[in-house]
Amino acid sequence: MDQRPDKFLHHLFETAIDAVSAKNCLTEHLPPIPTGRTIVIGAGKAAAAMAKVLEQNWSDPLSGAVVVPYGHMTDCYAIDVMEAGHPVPDEAGQRAANHILQLVSQLTLDDLVIALISGGGSALLSLPAAGIALADKQQVNRALLRSGAAIAEINIVRQALSVIKGGRLAATAHPARVATLLVSDVAGDDPAVIASGPTIRPPTQDTTAVEILRKYEIEIPESIQQHLAKAIPDLSDGQEFDRDSVKIIARAEDALEAAAAEAERQGWEALILGSDIAGEAKDIAADHAHQALEAACFRDQRSRPLVLLSGGEVTVTLGGSHGGSNGDGGPNTEYLLALGLALNRDPKIWALACDTDGIDGNSQNAGATLTPYSVSGAIEMGLDPTGLLTAHRSTTFFETLGHTIVTGPTLTNVNDFRAIAICAGAH
Repeated sequence: MDQRPDKFLHHLFETAIDAVSAKNCLTEHLPPIPTGRTIVIGAGKAAAAMAKVLEQNWSDPLSGAVVVPYGHMTDCYAIDVMEAGHPVPDEAGQRAANHILQLVSQLTLDDLVIALISGGGSALLSLPAAGIALADKQQVNRALLRSGAAIAEINIVRQALSVIKGGRLAATAHPARVATLLVSDVAGDDPAVIASGPTIRPPTQDTTAVEILRKYEIEIPESIQQHLAKAIPDLSDGQEFDRDSVKIIARAEDALEAAAAEAERQGWEALILGSDIAGEAKDIAADHAHQALEAACFRDQRSRPLVLLSGGEVTVTLGGSHGGSNGDGGPNTEYLLALGLALNRDPKIWALACDTDGIDGNSQNAGATLTPYSVSGAIEMGLDPTGLLTAHRSTTFFETLGHTIVTGPTLTNVNDFRAIAICAGAH
């Protein structure tokens, strides 16, 4: 092994990010040029980077607009790039959604809409249904984010409260053809779930928004109660969606496969545990610690070093709408802290966990690295690792050690990237 395990794991993370960047995965999926106009719209953390690559590789006039979170700006020459709030919607997102909705209104059968959609797009395209105040929608959104609800459940609620999500943006654009290019940040890569599917024919739902809000004991403002009591039009049978195309251009599996290939190239054995792992961060960490320790038992000095790779989206439950700790970290650092405690200071196991968008939870970090000495080192510095895990203060743990990873916005988003290195002679 030519470099320290933590440096090697960081290199694998960078390799994974590069593999799912717009410059490396968008151009091969471009639709045919239409006989009419080309209108580009988009929303999400990768939307501006996708728009820039599209402009550089489109041989016909185009125009349009995309919206990205604050700090994710990329300069384009023909496509307007707007910024708005994420993960909680704000007025800038409402203005951007209105503008994008107007851009695709009154199009013809000959026109083409290219929709560049990625994770974060749901909050950015915030246009509440008539009668719902933005503040009420923000209140429900904050409570859902704190509740531990799965992203699919959160998106069902978001779609029910919106005039743009759940295929409604595409319905406005029809009869023009809509070509949607997606960077997937959801387990299972369901196009209807990514950014709440603004341009995707919505599936028939088995669970209603009302049932989800009740399940997580979310306080529902009066305006939202009144809206949800109404009959909401069903677009699942809309025939105009038949002309549309949908392509996922980047997903967690692509990032993991690129990292695995690079690890093998450098002489490591790579095993992908799964690309769509979901659940509580500490529970997933306990399972991965068990798998790592078990794998280590069968390795000696003659074994190649092994890296266990996984993706998906782990979550942290802070409490419902009536309280709970705010914490100071994110799912990836919470996963790592729980992993470190479960590994019990194994001298040959190192790990990294980062969000591929560069932002882990409410921190300014992408994630962190875990060394065999992190837990003992923190204790020597006066920290209580178990107490910090209970209080959801994983960032305090890793920042004190100097083990956080800061990338800034990566301009892509395929969710979590986790890697556990088991060096030769682990036992």
